[in-house]
Amino acid sequence: MTVNKLRKTISHIVFVAIIFSQNALATDLNEIKEKGVLRHIGVPYANFISYINRDDFQLLSGLDVDIVKGFSESIGVEYQYVPAEWNNVIGKLIGQNAQFKNDQIVLGKKSLIEGDIIANGVTILDWRAELADFSDDYFPSAVWLVARADSDLEPIQPTGSIDKDIEKVKKLIKGRDVLTMEQSCLDPNLYNLYETGANIIEPERSRKLNEMVPAILNKDAESTLLDVADTLIALEKWPGEIKVIGPISQDQRMAVAFRKSSPELRKAFNQYLATIKEDGTYQKLVEKYYPSVFYFYGDYFKKSNQ
Repeated sequence: MTVNKLRKTISHIVFVAIIFSQNALATDLNEIKEKGVLRHIGVPYANFISYINRDDFQLLSGLDVDIVKGFSESIGVEYQYVPAEWNNVIGKLIGQNAQFKNDQIVLGKKSLIEGDIIANGVTILDWRAELADFSDDYFPSAVWLVARADSDLEPIQPTGSIDKDIEKVKKLIKGRDVLTMEQSCLDPNLYNLYETGANIIEPERSRKLNEMVPAILNKDAESTLLDVADTLIALEKWPGEIKVIGPISQDQRMAVAFRKSSPELRKAFNQYLATIKEDGTYQKLVEKYYPSVFYFYGDYFKKSNQ
């Protein structure tokens, strides 16, 4: 074993020990039932969570809101929403803030554990899986390159190979402005975009994922990374103003995140998810919030409902 590999192994062991010590007093299914409430941590994003809290007006809706409310009811507890941002959502679940930088997890400040699950269209990524356990997946995703309609970037012709398609797209962005967002599924580090020669632009201020398309329409950049969910919404909201150039990532999946010390809660959720897929509730919810996703990912939902 090389010195570098040994160091990485030791670092990983220490890291896992820290996470488990943080979760030692965390709650699982029985404790949640005793408390009588399930705390749903979520970042407002696409049609997974829409949250407005202004003066005396509050509005909370979305696919994940409906799914988690249904799950709460199924285990006999009240539902509570805990708003979060991308930079603190992990910390609110496990009590330890963390970021993915330079191809590794960097631990930040300790945090109060404020919720029991994260559900906001969370993409399953390797680094996140080291911090939390995921449920069975329930929504397809991928990251695409999206440009303004007036850009001379042209959509690629699919080759039949996702790897070759990604390679073609990456060649197109050399010397081009590409808007990205670290600590999200649009993080350029996840897809080695710095190696493409693209001019990677990170927001100077806190920006939400649903602000990426308005930013390129405002000419903050020529193109942006965007995942499937936001792209479907953007194509409907700004018809004729944007175009999909091609894929940046392999197919991805979304799921609910749990503390590693909550295996029974995760098991109960997976059972609930299987039930609503079987009885048609899940299909109706997806049709309500993402009607056009079936055009792109029909096979995924056919398999999910079998």
